[in-house]
Amino acid sequence: MAALIFALLFFINHSPVASPRAIGHEPPSTRRLPDIIVIGVRKGGTRALIEMLRLHGAVVSARNEIHFFDRDTNYRLGPDWYRAQMPLARPGQLTVEKTPAYFTSVKVPERVVRTKPAVKLLLIVRDPTTRLLSDYTQVFHNQLEKRKRPQPLEDLLMRDGDLNLSYKALNRSLYHVHMERWLTVFPADSIHLVDGDALIKNPLLEMKKVEKFLKLEPQINASNFYFNATRGFYCLRAAGKERCLHDSKGRQHPQVAPAILQKLQEYFREPNRRFFDLVGRTFDWK
Repeated sequence: MAALIFALLFFINHSPVASPRAIGHEPPSTRRLPDIIVIGVRKGGTRALIEMLRLHGAVVSARNEIHFFDRDTNYRLGPDWYRAQMPLARPGQLTVEKTPAYFTSVKVPERVVRTKPAVKLLLIVRDPTTRLLSDYTQVFHNQLEKRKRPQPLEDLLMRDGDLNLSYKALNRSLYHVHMERWLTVFPADSIHLVDGDALIKNPLLEMKKVEKFLKLEPQINASNFYFNATRGFYCLRAAGKERCLHDSKGRQHPQVAPAILQKLQEYFREPNRRFFDLVGRTFDWK
């Protein structure tokens, strides 16, 4: 009997223990502070960018814009509240959220670095004039939905024949002003710039750069994109399903007098140069 007990104990102590995965149990999913934040820019293509990021199996995204860092009422709720807004993620997956208002908010960079100093930041930028027109178009349609009468763009943009420098949409396109603030807090290698104009024309090329920046195993490929001639831009394909961005994306911009467009392009020339110097690259903007 003693020999039998000894043999049983030896077998138990020296038998391999099956891992949870081996017996059919996945490691538990948890909510955690984001590994990646899409900080902006508003109307630069942030929705397209995060939807394309979701094509990668190692990335999970928050469902809505959280506005944790730019809204004092949310920020006062603390990191635990912020974490609770995140999606469930398995070990090895990266969590991402996007709130375009972060880029232009004065308080946000310091708040982000205090909360998650090692976070990776994605900033998508477009031609400043195009971004301004898209910004106005969104506000225009929002006001129509609320049954309000939108102001014509010229009334907002011009004052006594000159550009109205207090127009918020104009200031959002002064990228160098806001970028300087972020670079005083975060090292340049923690911020990746996505070319929003290039993302529209060749989404795969831009997303391969994002994968590399995030150190993701290459997974997004040409089969994930198809051009929708009716919508006039690329849509997404994954797991046998096809989907396009919301109808609010790709709206036609208002007609603007050529003289006003020229004023805008001339005005942005120097700010653009300063932005290029700041980030060490150029973009194909007029």
